Order: sequence, then structure tokens, then C-alpha cells
Amino acid sequence: MTHWFHRNPLKATAPVSFNLYGVASSPAANKICNDLRTTRARLLDMFTDATCTPEIMKKSSDEYFALIQGFILPLDGTTQENKLRFIQNFKWTDTLQGNIASAQQDAVFELVSMAFNVAVWYSKFASRLETHIPRLITPAEKGRDLEPRVIDTYIVQSQAEAQEVTIARAIELKHNASLIAALSFETANFYQKADHTLNTLDPECSSKWKKYLQLKQHFYMAYAHCYHGQTLLAGDKCGEAIRSLQEAEKFYSRAEALCKEYRQMKGPGSTAKPSEQLFFKKLGTFIKNTLEKCQRENSFIYFHKVPAETPALELKASYGLAEPTPFELPPLSAQCTPEVYATFDLTKGPKEDKAKAKHDEEIKPVKEPDLKPQKDTGCVVS
Repeated sequence: MTHWFHRNPLKATAPVSFNLYGVASSPAANKICNDLRTTRARLLDMFTDATCTPEIMKKSSDEYFALIQGFILPLDGTTQENKLRFIQNFKWTDTLQGNIASAQQDAVFELVSMAFNVAVWYSKFASRLETHIPRLITPAEKGRDLEPRVIDTYIVQSQAEAQEVTIARAIELKHNASLIAALSFETANFYQKADHTLNTLDPECSSKWKKYLQLKQHFYMAYAHCYHGQTLLAGDKCGEAIRSLQEAEKFYSRAEALCKEYRQMKGPGSTAKPSEQLFFKKLGTFIKNTLEKCQRENSFIYFHKVPAETPALELKASYGLAEPTPFELPPLSAQCTPEVYATFDLTKGPKEDKAKAKHDEEIKPVKEPDLKPQKDTGCVVS
């Protein structure tokens, strides 16, 4: 994955003590604060733990989300804001903005920021994050992670990358060429949509990401035209097949050029090396061999004229499309009862946190594990 997919860095965050001395006026209330601190720290550790599995991540995130909702959901039988929502300050960096953190004294900001990181870790869960974002008191600034354009791009990229796995599997199992062409075409369209979503974002923070999305779009357009050419040849349309494969060559050459441009760009995130992978290289060879075969057969059998216009890719996959897995927050922790909630006394404000940082504090980036790629079979992409 580290060599095939571009990954923006995880969000980093400042430690949170949840020291609500005075406010938490019962043992049960103090236990909630202590558990919030320990479950948050444990969840953050999971982001950098190379041995963390999806099951462990779900358990760790559920434990924290179940507790933090006690600072968000109304617990006093009314529809008013939870009195604890704005009591604790939280600081998070953004994946495209470097190490300078933004801060909000809002538990909803903490929930969506942590959920964003979990979504990046899972990738496929990103499409369910927007439900809480409209509740933020302070709107997301342009280019920040919770801004609609950035969220939407992550969602579409996640769908595209999930579909890449389907394409690799279809090729490995030698599925019908028309299905592979249709899946590739739709995947290319996902990448183009993601690229266009970033068009109005500051190029300084988005150019590298956009270049990755563009190279993937061209790569899968090459796949679509290549396999569409195979379909046309099977239907005895050799001239159209040649033209389709010539178009595949153009898209593949452009994808190679975009790979070089991408590697030379500076910006947030890891630098993938797709053009060095067997899955990438095999396509170039496959296009060349298939085109030569079509040209030979046209010279000896079909004698078809090669059209000037590229055959249209009016393709729609009938099955195999990736669907996002629904994501739901866990139930509220059993510790967060109305009785315990009543023992948080806001008239006795918490002591000033000596470690409280400024709004624009620089936070050390998350040191993510360096995962070595598996043996490259030429088909598996992650």
C-alpha cells in the first residue's frame, strides 16, 4: 500500500488530561475523566502500532467514542446542549496544513477529528463522517480536514481504491474483458471526480495529492481502453479494437509521465511509486502485445480501416462496484448516566491547565509505522 497508494499524513493532536478537578464532584465523574484520558491515549497509540488490526482499532475507538459522547449527547432529559460540551480544549493538526494545530473548546470538534483519523486508518469508513460536522460551532476553515471539499475527496478516493482491489481480483480470476473495462472506466471516473473536487483548493497544499489522483485516472483509463479493445476484437471489430488500444497507449504514456511529475513534487503525504510496481508495468506490456496482435490479425484477416475517432466508452459495470461499509458510533457508555452527569458542577470551573498551548501551537507529526510491501504478484494492489 505504501508504494501503490498516496497517503496524506494522519492528523496529530496535543495530549488531553481531562483534569476537571472541582467540576467532577463524585468518584463516578472522576472515573469517567480518567477513563477518557486513558482510552484516548490508547486509541492514539493504535494509529502508530504496526500490529494493530481492524478488530483492535474498532475496540479502541468504540471505547473512546462511547465515553466522549457523554460530553455531547443530552443526559438530563432535555434537548439542550450537554453542559460538558465546551469545557475541554482540543487541538488537532490538518492533513494538508503541516504541523500547526487549530484548537476548539468543543467535544464535537474532538469527536469528528478523532473519527476522521479512524476513517483515514480504515479508508473505507470515510463516507459516514459528515453527520456530526454541521454541529460544529466554529465552521471548518478552507483547506482544513473537516471542510466539505477535503472530506468529499477522501470519500471518493476511498471508493476508487476499494474498486482497484475488485479490478485486480477480476484480472486475476480472468473475468470477462467487458467487465474489467467497465470497472476500470468507473474507477477512472472516481479519480477524476476526486481531482476536480480539489480544483479550488490552495495548490500549495493540494498539488501533490491532485497529481496522484490524475496519474491514477490516466492509468485506469488505459486499462479501460485496453480491455475495451479486447472486447471489440472478440466481436470482430478489429479496426475499432486497434484504435481503442492506441488510445490505451496514449493514456498509459501520460500516466508514466504523471508518475515522474508526482515523485518530484513537494507536499503533504507519502510518495507512492506506482510506476515501479509490477501491476503498473504489466499493463504497458499487455497493451503493446494486444495491439500488435490486433494489427497482425487486421493485416491477414480483417483488413478493417482504423477509425479516426476513438470508440466511445459507454460502459457501466453490472456488478463488482465497491460499496462503503456503514459506520456507526458505539452506544453511549454505561458510565454516563443522568445521575453521574448531575455530579459535574460547572460552577466550580476546572483549574487552568498549565500545559495549555496556544491556538497556533506546532504539534509533532504522527510517526506512522513503516510497513514493508508484500511480495509483488503483479495483481494484488495492497
